[in-house]
Amino acid sequence: MASLIREKGPFTLQIGKNTDLFTSLASSITYQQLSGKAAATIYGRFEALFENNTPVAAVAATLSVQTLRSVGLSNNKALSIIDLAEHSCSGMLPNARKMASLDDESVIKSLCHVRGIGPWTAQMHLIFSLGRADVMPATDLGIQKGVQLTYQLPVLPKPEMVLDTTRHLAPYRSVASWYFWRVIDD
Repeated sequence: MASLIREKGPFTLQIGKNTDLFTSLASSITYQQLSGKAAATIYGRFEALFENNTPVAAVAATLSVQTLRSVGLSNNKALSIIDLAEHSCSGMLPNARKMASLDDESVIKSLCHVRGIGPWTAQMHLIFSLGRADVMPATDLGIQKGVQLTYQLPVLPKPEMVLDTTRHLAPYRSVASWYFWRVIDD
């Protein structure tokens, strides 16, 4: 890890603290399994559906699947964003302040009740929105490849092996994750 840190330079992850829970998760849903450029285009169109380009759960809950599909969201992502909006409006999801006070497992459990949000998306929220320091998204292909290259493993490690291999990096596994993603950027 020391040579990786020297090679890649200082840790520069920016935590997205300026967005609310609905906006952050709607963005995460949009970006799932898409290239960054394609997802950014679709998310920009989604934002344009709202006054001042600011997504609001109460408004999103009133949008039709067809409207969401018209901006480029898949049917499943449209349904997921509507479900997220409904969970946000009904109070079934903790507000951002309450979410920040929960432990990691409670955040994951809470978020996974929303259609289209699984452990990986919840882990991304923990890292990129809540700034949690000790998250290792072991099912992430980029993390697996980064661990393989960093530790010169002969095969792509399965999630359990990623967790075993990186256990010594606690309580800073989110930082390590950021560096593993930088490895595969090259």
